[in-house]
Amino acid sequence: MFDSLQDKLDRAFKVLKGQGNITEINVAETVKEIRKALLDADVNYKTAKAFTDEVKQRALGENVLSSISPGQLLTKIMNDELTSLMGGTASDVELGKNPTVILIAGLNGAGKTTFTGKLAKYLKEKRGKKPLLVAGDVYRPAAIDQLEVLAQQVDVPVYTNRESKDPIAIAEEGVAEAKRSGQNVVIVDTAGRLAIDEALMNEISAVKEATNPHEILFVVDAMTGQDAVNTAKAFNDRLDFTGVVLTKLDGDTRGGAALSIKSVVNKPIKFIGTGEKMDALDVFHPDRMASRILGMGDVVSLVERAQQQFDEKEAAALQKKIRKNKFDFNDFISQIQQIKKMGNMKDLMGMIPGVGKAIKDVEIDDDAFKPIEAIIGSMTPFERENPDAIDQKRRMRIAKGSGTDINDVNKLMKQFSDMRKMMKQFSNPSVAAKMMRGMPRTPFGK
Repeated sequence: MFDSLQDKLDRAFKVLKGQGNITEINVAETVKEIRKALLDADVNYKTAKAFTDEVKQRALGENVLSSISPGQLLTKIMNDELTSLMGGTASDVELGKNPTVILIAGLNGAGKTTFTGKLAKYLKEKRGKKPLLVAGDVYRPAAIDQLEVLAQQVDVPVYTNRESKDPIAIAEEGVAEAKRSGQNVVIVDTAGRLAIDEALMNEISAVKEATNPHEILFVVDAMTGQDAVNTAKAFNDRLDFTGVVLTKLDGDTRGGAALSIKSVVNKPIKFIGTGEKMDALDVFHPDRMASRILGMGDVVSLVERAQQQFDEKEAAALQKKIRKNKFDFNDFISQIQQIKKMGNMKDLMGMIPGVGKAIKDVEIDDDAFKPIEAIIGSMTPFERENPDAIDQKRRMRIAKGSGTDINDVNKLMKQFSDMRKMMKQFSNPSVAAKMMRGMPRTPFGK
């Protein structure tokens, strides 16, 4: 996502490269390229125009400090303005009533049912809630079956009424069931509908009236670009929804919806879907997304994902082993398993500042760890615990047992040895501090 926009913004900033100061001429040229890049990314024209006008006005009003370049200053201004454009701050779901009713709306194929399952998992695991799913899509074949499967995957109850074809009654029954069973959040999945379909729009308005939802989340496929914004506006005019969910942000999308939708409907983007798995759902953070668009990475989100997977006691025990140089292949394979749970590898690496641009044309297979796992799996328990004991004869047996080449085994052993040395160095605070002091500084930090 945003790769094309990122490249074009880079080219726009090059106009200021080597310039000693900011002038109306060089800023006008840069801003023109930025506006073109935004329009190419399918950003709403009025949004792009207002945005670039604000960037230009701010740039001309700033003094360039001797410690930074005009290009760096404009990057900072762009980062601030992009953050503001997308909402400024994160906006999670409001959970006030008991039960809190959340109504899910959107077009056919936008990913409403999948999001319903993801949201239930998020509310259960991250917010400590007891959600109940309600199967309110009575039109799409197998919609109820799909929701039941998802509910089973995330281990939450689901209310269904296969005999009824009345989504209003089903939604009311679902809320009543939640009150009876002690569930404190009700998530009502609804059928996909077009804004121009008057009967179906009247129907979902009636569902809203009957359930009095605390939140109405409009789910939209980010790959539909500017059409997503137009659809959101039409739905908002009828439903006055409380927030937007952008799905399929892991696909080949130009990103225009993410940049336009807040300014057009004046409703926050609350969540983004980044894959098919049930944990591929993130609260939308405008500042982090702005940083990623500008190629500055997203270290905060990377750390948060890591914290979700890594156990504190286990990490402390591992730290002791690293200090004693006892880190072995059992520890290594455990770390690999936890990293794999964090999400798509290319997406994770794109969160590291500077790495996203370097790997944008590189295909990174999520199965990249398989050969390593096969090699370690072919080791005996003694070998996994004692990496230094793996001589050439053992390496040949491991290669044969794992279906890999001896060169692959040798390469892994070398990388593992180098990694152990580096980890031991970083475990020493004085050595780590000395190494960090030698690293280059960035002009803007938070």
